[in-house]
Amino acid sequence: MNFPKKIIYLDNAATTFPKPREVLAEMIETYSSLGVSPGRGSYDLGLEAEAFVEGVRARLCEFFGGDDPRRVIFGYNATDALNTLILGLVKPGCHVVSSRLEHNSVLRPLHHLLERGVIRLDLVAGDEKGFIDPADVDRAIRHETCLVVLTHASNVLGTVQPAAEIGAVCRKKGVPLALDVTQSAGLVPIDMAGWHVSALAFTGHKSLLGPTGIGGLVLAGERLDISTTRFGGTGVESRNLLHTQTYPHRLEAGTINLLGVAGLSASLRYIGREGMKNIYSREMDLFRRLYDGLKSNPRIRLYGTESMDNRLPLLSCNIEGTNPQDVSDILDGDFGIATRAGLHCAPLVHEFMGSAAKGAVRFSIGPFNTLEEIDSACQAMNDIAEFRRSA
Repeated sequence: MNFPKKIIYLDNAATTFPKPREVLAEMIETYSSLGVSPGRGSYDLGLEAEAFVEGVRARLCEFFGGDDPRRVIFGYNATDALNTLILGLVKPGCHVVSSRLEHNSVLRPLHHLLERGVIRLDLVAGDEKGFIDPADVDRAIRHETCLVVLTHASNVLGTVQPAAEIGAVCRKKGVPLALDVTQSAGLVPIDMAGWHVSALAFTGHKSLLGPTGIGGLVLAGERLDISTTRFGGTGVESRNLLHTQTYPHRLEAGTINLLGVAGLSASLRYIGREGMKNIYSREMDLFRRLYDGLKSNPRIRLYGTESMDNRLPLLSCNIEGTNPQDVSDILDGDFGIATRAGLHCAPLVHEFMGSAAKGAVRFSIGPFNTLEEIDSACQAMNDIAEFRRSA
């Protein structure tokens, strides 16, 4: 097997890499001992696997500040969860409020429904720094609004939105708030109950430090019911040809990804041992080094807020007069640095930034990056900018 060359990996907002060795080892150990179909047999091992899955539901519920482990729904990722939520909740004539900061995992399901005349949609804009004003959400809500769905943290600007204040607005108006916590889960605390969040969508493969292919929904108690949009085997009520309506089976069809659930279990344990606050603090220290190393170069444009508060350790930027894809390719080919160039599946953010034509280069820091790697990235960007200036 040919292993890839050693790289400086700065694309952690897409997928954190590498994963903690402890997480990988625990995944393999759990799957080796419990790798049968949970809830599909009455033999002891099947029951043990089901108990394990239910235990992870309970831990995720506590981690996110939910109130009912039965309403933790497993899926492939946050995109899968958001489709389950949006397509199972909105009805014809419904009005939805979202934002221009969203990832396509929110925008595309909503525009699918908008194009077919199912819903009406308003997208609030962020301010010049990339933050949503709760007052704008308040003004956008109508009598017929059935859902407010927003990103908790932008995957392009890194800005963390004032979820508690927006949740208070939604509670006052009697409208459910759904949060996409794809970027924030595992880095900053999330409190569904305290923020009056009715639903959140998460994925395991980013800052939760788990594998790809696992994520899901967390629903708040009795406040929100989602209609079933996929049907199949659940291991319960098999005589009934209609899909069971009890949670979590109501929104889970087919055998769940047990190896992925094992990864979530291990990653939650790892984050608990390391301390989420410690992980975030360390990554932000590196981010400050990156930001300071690039901001002094007049040929490098940095997007979004300059503040280190209420943000994640990711940065989008461009070198004047240079295609961002070219910059990313040079970083990879000449310096061994992996970044993400383009629109980052969030085209409306780039319209707001003025980079819609070709996007930007995104650096995103993870738990295993080092000071030396950040310094190398800063030097590489400054070298590219100088070369392009003199070319």
